[in-house]
Amino acid sequence: MPTLPSDAAGPANPIANQDGHPPGTSLRGWLDHLQKSGRLSVIRAGTDLRFEVAAIANRLDSHSASLFVEPGGHPIPVISGLLSDRGWMAEAMGVAPADVLARFQDASLNPIAWREVDDAPCQEVVHRDVDLLRQLPIPTHNEHDSGAYITAGLLISRNPRTGVQNVSIHRLQVSSANRLGALLLPRHTLAYFQETESAGEDLEVAVVVGNDPLTLMASQAIVPLDHDELEIAGALHGRPLRVAQCVTNRIRVPADAEIVIEGRLLANTREQEGPFGEFPQYYGERAERHVIEVDAITQRQAPLFHTIVGGGLEHLLLGGIPREATMLAHLQRSFPSVRDVHLARGGVCRYHLYVQIDKRSEGEGKNVILGALGGHYDIKHVVVVDTDVNIHDPNEVEWAVATRFQADRDLVLVHDSQGSKLDPSTRDGVGSKMGFDATVPLDAPTMRFKRIRVPGEQDVDLAAVSEPAGDDWQQRLAPSR
Repeated sequence: MPTLPSDAAGPANPIANQDGHPPGTSLRGWLDHLQKSGRLSVIRAGTDLRFEVAAIANRLDSHSASLFVEPGGHPIPVISGLLSDRGWMAEAMGVAPADVLARFQDASLNPIAWREVDDAPCQEVVHRDVDLLRQLPIPTHNEHDSGAYITAGLLISRNPRTGVQNVSIHRLQVSSANRLGALLLPRHTLAYFQETESAGEDLEVAVVVGNDPLTLMASQAIVPLDHDELEIAGALHGRPLRVAQCVTNRIRVPADAEIVIEGRLLANTREQEGPFGEFPQYYGERAERHVIEVDAITQRQAPLFHTIVGGGLEHLLLGGIPREATMLAHLQRSFPSVRDVHLARGGVCRYHLYVQIDKRSEGEGKNVILGALGGHYDIKHVVVVDTDVNIHDPNEVEWAVATRFQADRDLVLVHDSQGSKLDPSTRDGVGSKMGFDATVPLDAPTMRFKRIRVPGEQDVDLAAVSEPAGDDWQQRLAPSR
């Protein structure tokens, strides 16, 4: 096992490549960046694709990205753990950690249209005779997963009426040499598919594996129907994203990606898919799911295969931070008092939302709770706090609930609402939601909620006033003469 690097957190200051663009605009450039700062581990040849790749990637998660050489004897390397730390995401964007949400918001509000090109590295090699497990090193992650899964592929589909694309990540089970089982939750891909299926037609799709970090993050933006996330990726890049048309359909894919799987979501076809270890740290159940039939695989001459371990930090954070940015924008449109939001890791970066507000009116906290619950069906519990509470510290949030919240006055309950189908406590995605208004009443006496503070504590130079105790520590108790 490689030694865990001591500087895993990485630099906090804004950075850029030599071309002036953020480090995350290129997958291989990002791997170079991680290597130079001691955060890329090369794993010996022959690591087993069944469980061992995931086991090593999980052990290194948030400390180091993993590069597996000849995994399972396959010539294509596997990479994992590219974005398993919040600070790394800031680095990839070229901003300070405090500016991540604002930068993502700006990109979502000011997308840059992509530019179609003919020279696509992702199409240097074309396989029309498809055998997924022979041609790609697809791992099996968790103990009871039903088999090998593609977990870091951007599934790109196209609105059959408008032609506008959607980009998202879905779990994709290898069911046969040329078939993938797909879990489609009630979002845009499913909406597009339902329209084509109602006409008895398949939906053209592409699954893009091996993307730059910024395009990965852009895929998780929560935007209205017919907003192409590749244009948000372009805004994060600071220039139009290069795309190419697939060789077998009309989908446009990132031209500089590593691997593209082209196919169709089959109308009126469902097959067994699952179980699969999901982000709530439980298994998504086995059921009849949608099916992709693969028509071709295109790739670079020597590609990299990216996998995201189900339920690992990369899985949680990749979905969490873009959702925070989208949720912050959603709330600030209606509530100017909202200062910050955070999807807590204890809530699997999906279910528990902390909101910081500069409270101006009584009842405002409850309105913010209702707005947050309506912002995305995944949100299950919301805690609203004042500006003196650090929402990125779960101990601070728990303290605010413990000392500023009374259930008979400050609790909001909503029953029988749509939630996450992957939350095992729901009834097929239907359950209850709850909000905690842990803000200070505006008419409270000044000293009732005044936080204690020791003057000068933050200014103490500990190195100047203290030293480690030696063997003579008891002798030093005697008063000096």
